[in-house]
Amino acid sequence: MGDLLLVRHGETEWSVSGQHTSFTDLPLTEHGEGQAKSLAPLLSQRTYALALTSPLGRAIRTAELAGITGAVVDPDLHEWDYGAYEGVTTVEIHRTRPGWDLWTDGVPPGPGGRPGESPEQIGRRADRVLSRVDAALPDGDVILVAHGHFLRVLTARRLGLAPADGRLFQLATGTVSRLSTEHGRPVIAEWNTRP
Repeated sequence: MGDLLLVRHGETEWSVSGQHTSFTDLPLTEHGEGQAKSLAPLLSQRTYALALTSPLGRAIRTAELAGITGAVVDPDLHEWDYGAYEGVTTVEIHRTRPGWDLWTDGVPPGPGGRPGESPEQIGRRADRVLSRVDAALPDGDVILVAHGHFLRVLTARRLGLAPADGRLFQLATGTVSRLSTEHGRPVIAEWNTRP
C-alpha cells in the first residue's frame, strides 16, 4: 500500500496578497518557480502508481518544475470556485460580511457563470478524487498537485472528517505533505514539508 503525496503549487501574486484564486489562472512568481524546483529532490526518490494535477497552469507548471512526469490532468483537482469572491481578500469580504467564514458559509455566485461552491460541494469532488486514489494505492504511491483550499478539504475527507474541517490544516505554497496509514487508519505522516 502506497502513500498519498499532496503538492501545493508554488507561490503566485495572489497567494502573496491573500486574494482568493480559483479560475484566474495566474502564473507562478519567480519565487514560486524556485519553490517548485526545490521539491524535485523530495519527490525523485519515489515512483508513482498515479500522478494527477489540477487543470490550472500554476499546478501543471509546479508538477513540471518538480520533475513529476506523466501527470494526468484531473478537473476535480481544481481549486474551490470562489464565485463572487474571486480576487477578493478575506479582509475585504469582512468589511461587508464581518462574520463570513469560507469553511462554513461558502461563497455567493459570481459573474460569468461562476456559481461558487459550498464546503459540501468541494467535499464531493474530493471524495471522487479519493476514489481514484484508493484504486491506485495498492500499486504504489499517488501524487496530487493542486491548490491550498482543495487539498485541505481532501485531507479532511481522507481522515474521515467533514469538508469544513479542512480549516484545521494550514497549507503553504510549494510544499509536500504525505498522508499514510497506521494500523489500517489514515494519518498525516508529514505536513508542509520543504527541502
